[in-house]
Amino acid sequence: MNYDEAGIRIQPGWREGGTIRMADEEDKKLQNELVALIEKHSGEDGTHSTPIPDLQLIRASKPSEPIHSVHEPALCLVAQGTKLVLLAQENYLYDPSSYLVVSLQLPVTGQVIEASPERPYLCLRLNVDPGRIFDLVSRSDPPIVKPSGSRRALYVNRVDRELLEAVVRLARLLDRPRDIPVLAPLFTQEILFRILQAEQGQSLAQFARIGSHAERIAKAVRLIERDYDKPLSIAELAAAVHMSPSSLHHRFKEITAMSPLQYQKQVRLQTARRLLLSEAAEAADAGFRVGYESPTQFSREYARMFGLPPIRDAKRLRESLGLAA
Repeated sequence: MNYDEAGIRIQPGWREGGTIRMADEEDKKLQNELVALIEKHSGEDGTHSTPIPDLQLIRASKPSEPIHSVHEPALCLVAQGTKLVLLAQENYLYDPSSYLVVSLQLPVTGQVIEASPERPYLCLRLNVDPGRIFDLVSRSDPPIVKPSGSRRALYVNRVDRELLEAVVRLARLLDRPRDIPVLAPLFTQEILFRILQAEQGQSLAQFARIGSHAERIAKAVRLIERDYDKPLSIAELAAAVHMSPSSLHHRFKEITAMSPLQYQKQVRLQTARRLLLSEAAEAADAGFRVGYESPTQFSREYARMFGLPPIRDAKRLRESLGLAA
């Protein structure tokens, strides 16, 4: 994997002279059709559910501030605009020439960096059901997944013609809602099949193998998220997922780009931020509720992650969202 001047992960040849390279006119036609479909069925800025299960449409008419969240497993394919996603200290850029796959719940920071009223950011997000991945991997003979050295549970890959065609077929169903119950599952399965066949499909397929290191790390992630407000014992967590502490630490960081303790900290701080915003909780109370015993430590780590101390950050967020103080 290569990096550009800003340290952003890129695939060689995805961009040329700052513009997106499309394979040919057919690709451009498909891309334009996808833009029109997302624009038609989103209409305004925001994240919009659709009649197709697990499919959401995202629109933004201007660049956004960094948004912190725990990203669920999903495919995100941009039809127009550009987005930057940060995972720990790693940066991932994707646009209409590429797509993002998140194969495990991960605390990330996302930011739309290219959007305007004339050319809004338009994205299609398809939630990934691990059960469907397991079914595809287990039924495929010979295996459909290519070997890959990367184990990271988040990656960016290049959009090819077959994947783009499958995504457009799924999006077209928004104009034919009566066809959705029968055809949406078939088109969704094809999309997942194409992703698994792609260069980094192994990073998604690894979680479908029962007893694999990745499957155990996925279990560890679920345990951390369930008990994020409790003290984390690496020895107990390792025993719960049948791994040694050293193996857990190594594999966890290989897959998530962070240690178990760093993962817990991000979940705690993001949860505290939601409490401060939605419930107008006091900083010390929010910190205590997510597991911090020291208000000073909570305030210090909060400011390091979000740029401002808790109360000032919450006030700024409310003002930017137009909420009452």
